[in-house]
Amino acid sequence: MRYAMKQKLFRWGDDYRVLDQKGRDVYLVDGKAFTFLRKQLRFLDMNGDTLAEIRQRLLSWGPSYDIVRGGEIIATVSKHHFTLLYCKFTVDVPGPDDLEATGSLFDYEYSFRRGGREVATVSKHYFTWTDSYGVEIADGEDDVLILASTVVIDLCCHADRERQT
Repeated sequence: MRYAMKQKLFRWGDDYRVLDQKGRDVYLVDGKAFTFLRKQLRFLDMNGDTLAEIRQRLLSWGPSYDIVRGGEIIATVSKHHFTLLYCKFTVDVPGPDDLEATGSLFDYEYSFRRGGREVATVSKHYFTWTDSYGVEIADGEDDVLILASTVVIDLCCHADRERQT
């Protein structure tokens, strides 16, 4: 399935719209849910129902976020340190099916792999205004998990940029 993930140009917090390949809104990411100590976002369907939450981990070495569904952590996304000329993330899921996201130095092109097999690609190549990405996910994969992980990678790689409000 192909998606376009677009960060809202005029926003308060980290808000994204996710459109399907026909240009229809299918998900929203609400970045207004901040707590005193950490960043927390909600991944919503178009009825406003929460499908997952993205929660920044407090006591971790480097950027790390939990993706929570139904009160249970379904994945922890962590950025690797000390990589040259590229960025690398681990999406640690319960069991042996972890994902690894690896991309360019500027984080505009990367892919998700499980056991050496590519399961999703992310590209900013055709988008220029705000942070917008094309995301292509293989059949049978957890779209919400991969899209939420894409949000985390954007947050981690652009944490130092000036946020518009």
